[in-house]
Amino acid sequence: MMSAISIVENFNVAQDVETIVRILDKQVVSIIQLLALFVISIGIIKALLIFVQQALFQSHSNTAFQKSRLEMGYSFSLGLSFLVGASILKTIIAPTWDDIGKLGAIILIRTVLNYLLLQAIAKQSTPNNTVTDTSQPRMIVSAK
Repeated sequence: MMSAISIVENFNVAQDVETIVRILDKQVVSIIQLLALFVISIGIIKALLIFVQQALFQSHSNTAFQKSRLEMGYSFSLGLSFLVGASILKTIIAPTWDDIGKLGAIILIRTVLNYLLLQAIAKQSTPNNTVTDTSQPRMIVSAK
């Protein structure tokens, strides 16, 4: 039979482990959020540098705009992925239904944003070879 002292000691150890896990979780979430901030900030700076360099030293400001926009889109997508991971880690420890609902809404919004962003990137990065010219009527010749 366990004595009352060993039960209390086991309880204290469990509380200490839970406290350590909570502290580590908060630290890891903060680090991931900091990484997201870093990735997005670097992407914005790179996009601005690309735009300024190409707009000033080359005559194609439209190309500069597209390239800088793609660079920023990639960094936003990666940053959003980091933020989704941080949101999941935030609710790992003893989530309430309210926390789970908020997490679901956050993940849904960020996932939709990320999907739309990746669609825009895909449109911009693929060559425009699939567009056909329908302004001229085409003749169909059959061999008989």
